[in-house]
Amino acid sequence: MNKDAQAGLLQLLHLLKARGYRFVTPTPASHARVVERPSMKQANDLRGMLGWSLPFAPGLDHAVEELLRQADMLVSADEGRLRSKLRVSYLAEQLFLHSAYPTEAEDAVFFGPDSYRFANLIDVELGREPLRRGAHIVDIGAGAGVGGIVAALASDDARITLTDLNPKALRLARINAQAAGVPVETVEAQDLEQVADPIDLAVINPPYIIDDGNRAYRDGGGMHGGEIPLEMTKMAAARLAKGGRLILYTGAAIVAGENALCEAIAKLAEKQSLAFSCRELDPDVFGEELDKPAYADVERIALIAVTLERLR
Repeated sequence: MNKDAQAGLLQLLHLLKARGYRFVTPTPASHARVVERPSMKQANDLRGMLGWSLPFAPGLDHAVEELLRQADMLVSADEGRLRSKLRVSYLAEQLFLHSAYPTEAEDAVFFGPDSYRFANLIDVELGREPLRRGAHIVDIGAGAGVGGIVAALASDDARITLTDLNPKALRLARINAQAAGVPVETVEAQDLEQVADPIDLAVINPPYIIDDGNRAYRDGGGMHGGEIPLEMTKMAAARLAKGGRLILYTGAAIVAGENALCEAIAKLAEKQSLAFSCRELDPDVFGEELDKPAYADVERIALIAVTLERLR
């Protein structure tokens, strides 16, 4: 993405914010149901155009269309209509660019209900115990940058690092951060080797579902999707400064009443002398996944919040 494209998308976010644009992104399943309604065949406003990812007639909004064209974020649809490659969602009084529906591409930049719950968890935790001034916050697997941006807005003069293996995600995250007034550095990597300093706060919202398409933003790997969350937690825990904290928002498969992911993180915490907590935020999500052979022994998928703290 060249500088003109980045400038166009930043201007788009400023324009939408000035106009009071609001769109809350639902689950893909809800999105699919809504856009099947007869009234949703074509966008008639900005929410249809940039929220519901509907095709729209040229000229629906000249200013927005021109900025999308400047950023090369328009594609042709049927009957001479156009479609945006991006969605824009509202969260915590900010606007976030992310991939258009449906998010089928391997490098899709996902944003959805988990983003809202993740942001709320960060606000709750930092409201309970604020960070010191100038703390180093690292959002690992940042995607659209929600975790790092929300943590920055709740902190005083923090330094923000966003990491992701998807360069497309980092490009959008940088624009989202700039629109929110949050300076960030970005690191394209699967690990933390390029993150030099100790971490005062790590925030992680990893993939946690077994994905048949192996899409990086969605596939949590082994342990019924718990492998990636565990590996990210191990990686971040090893880099926590004294007094440093980790906030993990993820899903965990419950098998025979047991949460193997929380049990594994508890062992990690004990080994590294970290304070540990794990609690369920929602007892049952993505129930449709249980129909898949890979989940044959899983009772439910719970959303969990894990916190770690290095006390010494």
